[in-house]
Amino acid sequence: MPQIVKRAESLGTQVARVLRQRIVRGDLAPGTRLTEEALAEEFEVSRGPIRDALTQLSFENLVEIQRPRGVYIVGLTQDDVDQLYSLRGALEQLALSRAMRVDDDERWAAMQAAVERMAAAADAGDHAAFVTADLDFHSQIYALADHPRLEGAWSQYLPTFAALLEVTINHDEDLHESSGDHVTLMQVMRSGAPDEAAAVLAAHLDGARDRMLSEISAR
Repeated sequence: MPQIVKRAESLGTQVARVLRQRIVRGDLAPGTRLTEEALAEEFEVSRGPIRDALTQLSFENLVEIQRPRGVYIVGLTQDDVDQLYSLRGALEQLALSRAMRVDDDERWAAMQAAVERMAAAADAGDHAAFVTADLDFHSQIYALADHPRLEGAWSQYLPTFAALLEVTINHDEDLHESSGDHVTLMQVMRSGAPDEAAAVLAAHLDGARDRMLSEISAR
């Protein structure tokens, strides 16, 4: 069955998202060979968007482009997951330390809204909505940091972490515990000591990393 893409969004971005999800889920095993021709036929697009998608996935180290032989899936190893979360931890701890300086309640409204959306998604058992709200919550930490280059670094890796979260969150029948973790993190960011907030964030990210490592080990 052909993959249908939406014209309102960059075609390359859409193709990259679908392929990224397949790679992170393990549907495309390391070493699998892809061709632009086959992908263009599957997604019913020209080769231009396919090349854009593969270039992006190559930047993320999820595929290796070996022209003219083709494109090969690299996949995610446990070491890859460790690297991704150690990088995210370094970025997000810096963002958190800067965000905690913000006193303006209005600037925290977007994070509060994300927390409320996570709670609603948990009540409804809506995993897709929860993922979106979860990522919005963490993006707000970077927005509050007032550090455009730091926020830009997060944006580069956001699609990869979105795919990771989609894999791990779908193992949770009950999303309320995760929702509560974000409430705690926001509260400690607003009223706690910096060391306390850093510890809460570290535990939160370590848990996410460990869940993904368990997923890979089970394959």
